[in-house]
Amino acid sequence: MVTSIRGPRRRCAAAALLLSAALSLTGCGERRATDAAPGAPDPLPSTATTASASASPDAPGASPYVEPGAGDGAPHYGDNNAHRRSGEMSPASAKDARKEADRIEPVLKRLWEAGTWDVPNVRAALRPLGYEEERTGPKGERLGGTISIREMEPRFQADHYVTPEGTRVGLRVHDDACVTAFVQKSNYEVKTNGPYMESGCFEPPFGH
Repeated sequence: MVTSIRGPRRRCAAAALLLSAALSLTGCGERRATDAAPGAPDPLPSTATTASASASPDAPGASPYVEPGAGDGAPHYGDNNAHRRSGEMSPASAKDARKEADRIEPVLKRLWEAGTWDVPNVRAALRPLGYEEERTGPKGERLGGTISIREMEPRFQADHYVTPEGTRVGLRVHDDACVTAFVQKSNYEVKTNGPYMESGCFEPPFGH
């Protein structure tokens, strides 16, 4: 006996039509984030757009004078602080400066361990190394000699300058090479560097 299936087929077709209609309504009713509802205010710009605008070189407040690597970002920082940069040493001069530094370092180490860092004692301890004291004219011009032994650079504290205990040493090895050193209560140091534009082997002090 053949069983009729016309009834179930009709019911399935009707259910399929209802499901299709529901899906169509859902798709039509969905609104994307970029779609504005009628009468609604314009959407805010995206985060990416805002960041791009703020990073634009045309953004208000951007300084046109900031130089690459310019310390605190002040205008013309590099030019204004050129005197604080030591000159370049040639490889041969750097090698000679290193040799002299290796002669000076044990002397300062011995003085530091003995608790002696005043100028007269440092000068006496370095004299056997054979360096001649540097002489300068009234305008600071070099008249001869290679080594300068001085007290520490004064430092501004509170409302006055204070000169710390200790001694600093500057040895001119070549026109482009120096040994710069110091010894004081807390520590000692010996290093090599090129000369400074205005202050020779010694690093110029920071302005107050």
